[in-house]
Amino acid sequence: MAEGNRGEEARLEEVRKQLVRDRLLRVLLTSEARQRLVNVKMVKPELAKMVEDYIIQLASSGKIKGVITDEGLKQILMAIQQPKKDLRIRWI
Repeated sequence: MAEGNRGEEARLEEVRKQLVRDRLLRVLLTSEARQRLVNVKMVKPELAKMVEDYIIQLASSGKIKGVITDEGLKQILMAIQQPKKDLRIRWI
């Protein structure tokens, strides 16, 4: 029975952490930027998580002044995404 309680407590802690993240992002992003992040999360959840972590890190270090607009989020997305390598095939 104690194992069940630990699992439940861990799940509740994860829910609390996610709620805090959601609240922070709601304050830090405009509604358009939040919607864009939701769209990104549906297609590339790992990229969305990296962006969320980056925004929260910027906010906790005091580097964000005001809210992040949709244009600002686009710039963050472009900066975080790895540039695709150009694959060239050479015939010898």
